[in-house]
Amino acid sequence: MNPELIEQEPVTMSQVKAELKAIKKRDGELSFRANKVEDYLNTFHVPSKKDVEQLFKKISDLEIPRFKAHHIAKIVDLLPGTVDELKFVLSGYNMNLTKDAMDKIVKAVKDYLPEKD
Repeated sequence: MNPELIEQEPVTMSQVKAELKAIKKRDGELSFRANKVEDYLNTFHVPSKKDVEQLFKKISDLEIPRFKAHHIAKIVDLLPGTVDELKFVLSGYNMNLTKDAMDKIVKAVKDYLPEKD
């Protein structure tokens, strides 16, 4: 029997963190691997689920050509605060964004960056 992939969609770190929290609440503890993932996620600033949804929508509403949900999920996870950081985040994808599009994305992300001490 071969399982069939029905749907594939990107998952943000915030969604994974929320799912781990629900599993921990349900089961009382996490598995070894899930604990490792939780430890890893705790090393990053992970915005709240509400903030992630708002930022995802803000970037989606920019209607940038050829910009897909997995690109947005990567931006939401890593929160690039400058155009150079955005270029680095997207460097693994074969796409070219205009300077204007990159500026709009960075502007949308700015409101969700963690406070610097």
